[in-house]
Amino acid sequence: GGTGPSSDAGWGCMLRCGQMMLAQALICRHLGRDWQWEKHKEQPEEYHRILRCFLDRKDCCYSIHQMAQMGVGEGKSIGEWFGPNTVAQVLKKLALFDEWNSLAVYVSMDNTVVIEDIKKMCWCPSPGSSSAHLHRGAPGHSRSTAGRCPGWKPLLLMIPLRLGINHINPIYIDAFKECFKMPQSLGALGGKPNNAYYFIGFLGNELIYLDPHTTQSFVDSEENGTVDDESFHCQQAPHRMKIMNLDPSVALGFFCKEECDFDNWCSLVQKEILKQQSLRMFELVQKHPPHWPPFIPPTKPEVTTTGAELIESTDKLFELEEEFEILSV
Repeated sequence: GGTGPSSDAGWGCMLRCGQMMLAQALICRHLGRDWQWEKHKEQPEEYHRILRCFLDRKDCCYSIHQMAQMGVGEGKSIGEWFGPNTVAQVLKKLALFDEWNSLAVYVSMDNTVVIEDIKKMCWCPSPGSSSAHLHRGAPGHSRSTAGRCPGWKPLLLMIPLRLGINHINPIYIDAFKECFKMPQSLGALGGKPNNAYYFIGFLGNELIYLDPHTTQSFVDSEENGTVDDESFHCQQAPHRMKIMNLDPSVALGFFCKEECDFDNWCSLVQKEILKQQSLRMFELVQKHPPHWPPFIPPTKPEVTTTGAELIESTDKLFELEEEFEILSV
């Protein structure tokens, strides 16, 4: 909008790590987990569409502009540093406007993953598909048609955790490492205080990570829709750090394209994470806890546009809220 920061240096590292984790989920969704980028090799159209989701433009679905703006609703000002949980909440909200990828984003609460809630969310029709059915159907059939499920929505599962107070508690280390071994793993968001990294694996007692702290120039799409993509890929060996130096605030990521992937993930968690541990990293439960508020699958807000216009509409919403607060006072 011509005001505010012109660079994300000093505040955008966790947002960039969130973009990396989400981009990996979209690659698994459209190109397969085994896909690898090669310089100068022609890539499928889905690859270019994924890249265009992350361009530094405010009309791109997962741009840093959209993430920063959506963070305002999570109590973070533009230019303020995000934590792993804030990034997870922001991605959950932005995914509601992304009908092409049609992801179900589940962010666990209170270190607890609820199987029943995830299945409810992933088997519900996407907002785009349900409204299309409504328009095509006869007026009297709207209720039953909207309830039909076209299939399993690919799941991005994010689990924000606190693995200690000031330092990571050694009791969690083995379980944390097990998460990287799972075929559904998207790694973890975390780092050191005010320094976010995207962790993708481990070697012994060292974590392997990608570091977003090299400030790069803005890249736009060409006239034919392609993107000069070299700077979007890691051109050097990833970094390593001792696992005990990790800040205890992290967010695990997993991608389950089909329901069988999620069922397999649940089995692995029961077997590897929850086995005879006195202190569990997180809980996996079948039923929604009765003392929690009822689970309602998130739906797209009543906004007819996305991108820059979405940002303008949310700005207006905040203005209205402020006016309402003034009137209330």
